[in-house]
This record gives sequence, structure tokens and C-alpha cells, in this order.
Amino acid sequence: MLLDRGDATLGNPPPAQPIRSRASVSWSLKIKKKLKGVTPFLGKFRPTVGQCCHQCTPESLGMKLLKNSPSLGFQNVLHVNETRTRFRGWLVRRVCGLLFVQERKVYPSPAGDRAERVLRSSRVQSLISSGRPTGGAVAGEGSSHSGETAIAATARRGQAVQILEGIQTSISPPLLRLAGWILLKLLGRVFANVQVSLNQLVALHKAPQLHGAPLVFVSVHKSSLDYALVPLVLFCHSLRVPYMVSSTDLSHTWLRPILQKVGVIFPPRCPMGKADTETGALQCAVLSSCVSELLSEGQHLLLFLEEPGCVERRPSPCSAQWLSWVREAVRSGVVPDVALVPVGIAYDAPVEGLGGSRRQAPRCGGFLSLLLSALSLLGRSHGCVRLDFGQPFSLKEMISSGRLPVRGLPLEEILLPAVMGSRSDSLFADKSLGWVLPATACPQLEDQERHLVASLCKHLLYSATSCSAVMSTSMLSCLLLHRHRKQGVGVPQLARDFSWLLEEVLFRNRDVGFGGSLPEVLCHSMTLLRDSLVLCTPPSAPAPLVAPRSTPQAAMTLSRHCGALQHLFIHEAVGACAVSAMLSEMMDCVNIDEMDFDVALCQEELTERVAQLCQLLPSEALLLPPCQSVYSFAQDSIDSLVRCGILVMEELPRERPLCDLWGRRQALLWKSFDDLSNSDSDCEEPPDRRSYKLNQPNHCPDFFFFLCSLLSPLLRALSWSVCGLQHLYSPLTESECIERMQGFLLDKAQGESSYFESATLEMAATAVWTLRDLGVLKEEPGEGGAVCLQLSEAFQQPLAQGKLCRFIARFLYH
Repeated sequence: MLLDRGDATLGNPPPAQPIRSRASVSWSLKIKKKLKGVTPFLGKFRPTVGQCCHQCTPESLGMKLLKNSPSLGFQNVLHVNETRTRFRGWLVRRVCGLLFVQERKVYPSPAGDRAERVLRSSRVQSLISSGRPTGGAVAGEGSSHSGETAIAATARRGQAVQILEGIQTSISPPLLRLAGWILLKLLGRVFANVQVSLNQLVALHKAPQLHGAPLVFVSVHKSSLDYALVPLVLFCHSLRVPYMVSSTDLSHTWLRPILQKVGVIFPPRCPMGKADTETGALQCAVLSSCVSELLSEGQHLLLFLEEPGCVERRPSPCSAQWLSWVREAVRSGVVPDVALVPVGIAYDAPVEGLGGSRRQAPRCGGFLSLLLSALSLLGRSHGCVRLDFGQPFSLKEMISSGRLPVRGLPLEEILLPAVMGSRSDSLFADKSLGWVLPATACPQLEDQERHLVASLCKHLLYSATSCSAVMSTSMLSCLLLHRHRKQGVGVPQLARDFSWLLEEVLFRNRDVGFGGSLPEVLCHSMTLLRDSLVLCTPPSAPAPLVAPRSTPQAAMTLSRHCGALQHLFIHEAVGACAVSAMLSEMMDCVNIDEMDFDVALCQEELTERVAQLCQLLPSEALLLPPCQSVYSFAQDSIDSLVRCGILVMEELPRERPLCDLWGRRQALLWKSFDDLSNSDSDCEEPPDRRSYKLNQPNHCPDFFFFLCSLLSPLLRALSWSVCGLQHLYSPLTESECIERMQGFLLDKAQGESSYFESATLEMAATAVWTLRDLGVLKEEPGEGGAVCLQLSEAFQQPLAQGKLCRFIARFLYH
């Protein structure tokens, strides 16, 4: 356990203690015997995470909500004892949980006349009073026309009332306290602890007064338990529990009316793609008006940016639609502003979907699967959970900053010329985000407005992911899969690599969700990953060896854990793969393990390779803020490699060094303001083309290969998918195309007897989406109005497929 008491601790959580079981005892004895006497390696330094964007929201950043208070430490939300109540004594220790929830401050929110106000809103009234008869009858003349119009208006009003009855919700204090007590008991049997920073909670208490606006929490979605954890943390610290939007359907279960009384909104089936119809437009109008009424009451909202069954980290269209309604409420003046709060969640081991994909999670609804998952896992600890709340920032300030792009180009237009061997004039352009918020979802919005909302949704997902902590299981999985995969590693060397990786994480201003001494942290993470690891002691080895299992399930599990590190090292990883691509272009056949590091790389060509890879990678893998241009990302990638010591700028030999200013002293003298014969550029020499040389850092000689390996699973899946295009000649729906592509990737991995992390359902979906954006797969209408994907005529030729395969393979680390 990372926290063994409920009070706050200064600096960092108490030492981690491995979960005790019969299988974990041998692990602990073997590891601690070799690491005996190691001192705690994580001090009181904790980076400040969750600060808002300095480009889009400088005024909100200037409030310094996360820096104005001293360090208050962390707290285990699930550990409730008498010290967290106003009473003391032996009886209090037995009923402290009930006393704790009874003392929490709850903000009641009855429904009242909210439904009537929604029906009286101008947008709903305009759709009710004007429109075609719902039955599709042809209007007559005279009184017949007016009669049918009145009947149609009455029918549409009945539909609006029916929609409102489905989303009618409120917050009942007694029921909310009961739900909080049950969740504390239930989740306490599932997780060792749930960590939360007290400084971030203090900032949430101050934010509504400072911003003068309600809060909208925007969270990542990694597990079905997210629905319970975020409101529970806010409830346990006497913060206003927000109304939570759920995309699951519980219309025929007993759980729905109970959850509606604790602030859960169950909208009708997502009208995505139906908003241009009469029923879809009425649903959107009712939901938009409901959002405006909730915000005008001062209520808070909780939105999850990803679909519960999504196979990749990408913003969901439904969440983008809800954000567009929030923006509409601010733009129409219903509320002066809204404070957005990114929420990051990190698990040691999510309760579902690690070995396969999130699409394989229980499909009976998010809350019902939450309950079933928790009940099935009672008595089995799944490690720790860390919740981080970013600094609240103004929505109006972000929109008015003008930093978010309002248009983008299709990927086919940006990258396809480079794939075919010609030069692309729009290589540094922004990619289109039309899939986040399609035109059929919000037909009342213009194209630029829809792209602006999509950029906002992507920026929020980046902010929520950036403030998420890195867990010990992610670091251990990354080391074993991308650095010591083939031969394994001894426990002492693994401990040294773990300490090195921890320093790299903290150096990049990301916090970790653990603390304590090195042996305890390693035992804790190895115990949680024991099904994917092998621990053995060869006769000739002085210490036990740890290696990942060679099974497909183990490779997929470790790869899913590595996602947090891939996002953290994305600048360095993209830059390293671009360097590898330039080396492969210079030499027809090279063994990268034996290459010559004395190679000069031109900065312009390296920037172009970084931009090409940046455009090739899908948005969910790159996950960059839309306010950062592709050219800026390319420059940052090269600079990050220089800071790491992988690249060293080469100074060309010249008669006078650049630092010799005495030789140019006449040109650098002060001149009179009236003397316009000379300009400041007189002292400048013609710019030289910069170049870099590869270098081996002393602290980690194989850091370059480690960075290249981080993107290998995705690039390998893209390269394999091009080889499997012959399986996609006939028109297929997107789900059928992904399923068939995953089957081909699995066959490919089984043929290699390795790299099963490139054959997951997530990788197959990413490959299909990337090929569709590149124009390799074209969308065509199918039977029943379904959209099908078919191989385009240009890529039916083996020559075009070969060019695309070589373009992707040159970035791949071999």
C-alpha cells in the first residue's frame, strides 16, 4: 500500500508496502534480500502539475491557485477514522464512517420548475412552434393547414416532455450520503488507497469565488469506476457534487431512478448523426437548454472526454457536443463564464480491459458494470488510484485568445505527397478534426465554430492527460518491455534503471503516484504485474532475473501500462525516430546497434522528418495541444534531444570562432541614431546550415534506442496494416474492417513469435483510422445507409502500397 493512514502527509506518501499473499512472499524475499539497505529515493520534491496553458489562458495562470498555498501533502480518501470526525472514543472508531459522511457538506439541488423553464426556452419553443408535422402528412389549405400545424406542435411538445422526463435529475442529500458511505466500503475492498493532493482540493474551494462562475470538470475515462471515484472525492471534501453526464443506457434497470437522484444525467441515445432530423434537432435543443439552466443555477457539471467503450485515447463526439452546449450557454449570456477543470486519473491496475481492450469491458452499462466489477473483485486489491485536479481556467478566455485553430486540412492533402516521393507544401499545416464533431451533430454551427469546439475538446484531453500521475507499474512495464525485453535484467540493475527513469519523469514536471523506498516500490509493482513477469535465479547469475513473459496476454498488458510514458516522452521519441529515419535513408542497410555515431544531420531535413512523423501519428497517440503548431513541435523535439545529450550541435571549422567578438568589435560599436548608413544586420554573417551529431549520453548510453522503441508498437502496426490491405478489397463497415485487420495483425505477430503488443484491437483501430485519413481507404455508402470502407483505386497497385510501407518502415526501430 502506498498510503496506510488517512491523514495528510508532508512531501510524499508513506512507503509503499506490497500486497501480501502467498505468491508475493517469495517475490518480496528475493528482491529485498538483494536490495537490503537501500535508502528512500524519493524526497519531498513534488512537481506542481495541472497548471493551465500559458498561451491560451495567461490570466487564469496568473491566479496561481496551485502555488499560493504551502504543501499540504496527500490523503487517502478511502481511509476514514476518528481523526476525520469531530468526535473521539471507542464507539466513534466503530461508526466513524457514518459520522464522516454525515458531517460532509452537501449542496441540495431539487429539480423544481427546471423542466418548465427548459420548455419555455426560446430554442425549444422555436422548434415546437415551427416545423413539419411529425407524421409526415401533407398540409392542406385554410383551417386544415392550421389544424395540422397545431397538432404537430402538440406532438412535438409531447416529445420534448418525454425527453425531459428521461433526463430529469436532482441531488438528494440523504441519498448522496448513503451512496458515499457504500462507495467508501465497497472501493476500500477493491483498492489499497485512492490518493488525492490536498493543495488541488484547496484550489477547487477557491475557484468558484475567484472566477465567479460554475465549474465544469472534464475527465479522462480509463475505467467504469471513474463514474464513482470523481464524485466520491469531491463529496468527501465537502465540495459541490457535480451533475454527471453518462452515455450508458439504464432505462430498464432499477438503478436508474436511484442514480438520477444523486445527479446522474442519462440523456437519450446520443443523437450523433441525427441532429439534422426533426427528432434529433429537438433532442439537441432540449439538452442544450437543460445545460444552460443547470449552469444558470450555479450547478457544476462532470463530462468524460472519452467513450466508455472506446478503443483509443481520442475525444468522443458526444463529449464534444456537450462542450458545444456549454460554450453556447456562455456565448448566449446565460452565464458570464465557466471554469473548466481537467481531471486526471491513474490506476496501478485498471479493473477491466488491460489484457485486451476497453471494448471488451462489460457492455451492460457503465454504472452496472461498475457495480458488477467491484462486487467480483472484493477481497482482491488492485493497487492504488491517483486523482489529480488541474487548475481551473476560464472558458471565455481560452476561446477569445485566438490560439485554437479554427480550420484544418485533411491528412491526405498534407502527407500523401511526401509518401509518394514529392514535396508537400502544407507539411506544417494543422490536421482537420472533423471526426470529433461532425457536421450532422450540430448543423446550426458553422465549420469554423465546429473546428474550434473540436480543438477545445482536444486541448482539454491533453490537459487532463498531462496532469495524470505516472504509476510504478507503468514505469516497470516500460523498462521491461522497451529496454530489457530480450534477455531480462537482474534485480539490482532494474532498481538502478527505475531510479534513472524516475528522475527523467520528475525532470519533465510530471508527478508519480507512489513513494517510499526502492525495494518496497519494486515489490509492490512486481506483485501487481506478476502474471506478466517471470522471476528466476540462474545458477551463474548473482541475482534474480526479471523478464516479461512471452505470451500475447503479457505483451498486451505491459504495453497498455506503457501509455503514460509514451505520452511523457513523445517529443524525444518522435525526434529519435526521425533521426533513425534519416540514418536509414543515408545507408541502404545498416545495423542500428553497430552504427557510427559520427554522422552529421542537417537541421532542416531533420525538422522535415519530425513533421512527417508528427502528421503520420494519429491524434490519440501524439496528443498535443492544438495551440502548438507542427513546426513548433518539431523544433521542441530537436531541442529535447539536445537537452538529453543524444544530439550535439556541430560547429563547422572557420577562421574565427563564433564566440570571438573582439575581432568584430568595430561592427558591434554604438552608432549615432542619425547615422542610417549602417544597420544592425551589418554585424551578422550569412547564416550557416546547422547540423547535429549523434552522441551517447553518459547517464544512459542506450537512451536513443529506448526512445525509438517507445513508438515501435504503433509504427509496426501501421507497417503491418499496409501489408494486409489485400484483405480489405471488398467494402466493409468500420467495425468489420477493424476486426479483420486485427486478425491479420495477430497472424503477423504469431508468425514473428513476438510483438503481440502491435496486434491489439486498439492498434487495429488506429491503423484503420490512419489509412482512412490518408485516403488509402475511401468511405462509400453501403446497404441500409451504412458507411463502408473500401480500398481506393490509387492504392490497389502494389507500387503505391510499397511506397507507403517504406515510408512508415523507415521510422520504425529495428
